[in-house]
Amino acid sequence: MTLISPNQPTYVLSPVTNADREALAAAIDVAEPGALLMSLVHVSGDTSLVDEFRDKLSEARRLAEDEGRPPTVMGEYPSAVASEIRARARKLLDGPLTPRISVPGNLLFRRMAEVCLNDTVGEEYVPHLREQGGFEATRPTVTRNRTPPADFSVAIIGAGMIGVNAAIKLGQAGFGCRVFEEREDLGGTWSRNTYPGAAVDTPSHFYSYSFELNPGWSKYYPTGPEYLAYLRGVADKYDLLPRITFSTRVLGCTWHENDQIWEITVQHKDGTVRTHRANAVVTATGVLNGPSIPDIDGASSFAGEMMHTAEWRPDVDLFGKRVVVLGAGCTAVQVVADIADQVESLDVVARQPHWVIPERKVSAEVPDGMRWALENIPYFHQWFRTKTYWWAADKGWPVPRIDEEWYATHVSASPANDAVMQVCLRYLDEAFADRPDLKEKLTPDFPPFAKRIVKDPGFFQAVKRDNVSVHRASFQQIRPDGVVTTEGRFIAADVIIWATGFKLEYLGFLDVVGRGGIRLSDEWADQNPRAYLGITVPGFPNLFVTAGPNAAPNHGGGHNVTSEEHVNYVVESLQYLIENDFTSLEPTREAADTYNRRVDDELDKTVWKHGGTANGYYRNKAGRAWVSCPWRLVDYWAMLRAPDPADYVFSARAEN
Repeated sequence: MTLISPNQPTYVLSPVTNADREALAAAIDVAEPGALLMSLVHVSGDTSLVDEFRDKLSEARRLAEDEGRPPTVMGEYPSAVASEIRARARKLLDGPLTPRISVPGNLLFRRMAEVCLNDTVGEEYVPHLREQGGFEATRPTVTRNRTPPADFSVAIIGAGMIGVNAAIKLGQAGFGCRVFEEREDLGGTWSRNTYPGAAVDTPSHFYSYSFELNPGWSKYYPTGPEYLAYLRGVADKYDLLPRITFSTRVLGCTWHENDQIWEITVQHKDGTVRTHRANAVVTATGVLNGPSIPDIDGASSFAGEMMHTAEWRPDVDLFGKRVVVLGAGCTAVQVVADIADQVESLDVVARQPHWVIPERKVSAEVPDGMRWALENIPYFHQWFRTKTYWWAADKGWPVPRIDEEWYATHVSASPANDAVMQVCLRYLDEAFADRPDLKEKLTPDFPPFAKRIVKDPGFFQAVKRDNVSVHRASFQQIRPDGVVTTEGRFIAADVIIWATGFKLEYLGFLDVVGRGGIRLSDEWADQNPRAYLGITVPGFPNLFVTAGPNAAPNHGGGHNVTSEEHVNYVVESLQYLIENDFTSLEPTREAADTYNRRVDDELDKTVWKHGGTANGYYRNKAGRAWVSCPWRLVDYWAMLRAPDPADYVFSARAEN
């Protein structure tokens, strides 16, 4: 796997002086035209191409409007414009692939971005896209005049996407760190979920670190094993394994005020309990951890095999078996699509369906020519990542927002929300034109985004097979030879698969004791966790809760974006301590309360809070939206550039 190094600016690209002309020609034929056009600007140095093709795209839009044709979607180029770009590329990329223009200044970058994306780009997005597109490394905000002391250490709990990222960035900033990982492997979600069909439902080319672009993805949406391989490759490159202690469960953390230090208690695989000391703690455990398995009467009597998707047993042979799957979310649809042709019978039991959206690339392989372009044509990868990110991120921000007048008379929450729902309804109509029974069972009665949208990996085709049945129900009882649904129907089964997701836990499994003996479990009692910016908590100095409450970008983007933003905030916060001779920081109660009032006010205008009949983990028991971040990704990114000293209390170690 080829990974682009973040240790050098992206403008120091090695020119491809002896490019395989046959490979280049094949790449031009399949390369995404917007990103290809931007590469032509970089290689030729001809910025007039930007204005020329901006005008061509504008003319194409006007012509489509005049002829009553629908506009292109997600920044796609009209075929005539794309063909002209490919023709230009065959001429302009005839020599060495050496960029004459590196990463441009903000004004030119914005002009280029608008043409590449075929959309309007606000000025506030320019620095965000420069970073997230992989054009340049994150720019420090806090002054760097001092290096961290050799004895300043950071404990990181978890070696998934955020933990790996934190170890890299803290190490680059000069902070010593130790990662504690409960499992025997890194990767978090992707080492835990090994069920058939496991895959990422976010595009490969931006569901990765912006500082570690991977041109070698085999699919536009990576499989779980391929994503795990990517994370392992990144960890190997940065030599992280010596800094990760595997098979080690963190039991708790206690803050010692006099020493300005955290004491971390861990349990090793052999049962040995030890303590470690660190100046700061970064939790990178995620929130969907322990498998959620409903307590069903008679479960212990089942004579067949029973397993949760997160505890998949590859030794269980499904071939020719009668299988029952409980669930209809992202995991369930992947499992069903993958195993339907192997089993004798497959019964999908779903209390409530999700909105399912078609995505033609969700199972598509990346053509060889496209991979060649990503690896060899200067800046093509960065622009392709930028375009992929743009149309899967803040473009979705209006969708979960409620128009009260509209919502009063519609299932959907607003015209923008309805546009998504109509796409899903058309997909249902097309998929089940001859199966109205399935259409009825799989049509939700709540607005899109009130539960997680599902991208179809082949689920709709799978459930139409003769050996597959769908039940709009749940389990009422499990018997030795099968299950009884809440509809009163008995289903014979050899294997039961729980595709029921995870328990949503914000550090409820850790005993975290802060200043004055206050426990985080008490602060976050009754499933009501709160954090300033979703990261820091009053009373818990130098504790950084990554992916904390109300930090999930549920309107778009991905966990990787939050990962980088949170890690940046951790590094900048710790550097601020070093620069100012402080030993710890914690947010003021006033700052935390004010921030969370703003969060609640914004979420009160969304389907994450008012989701109609939708069930799921987006709301706690009291109905508060406790997962979703209410801000645009660009706004949250701006909030997390560095700590605001006015919102924090700082401490220094007392002199003896």
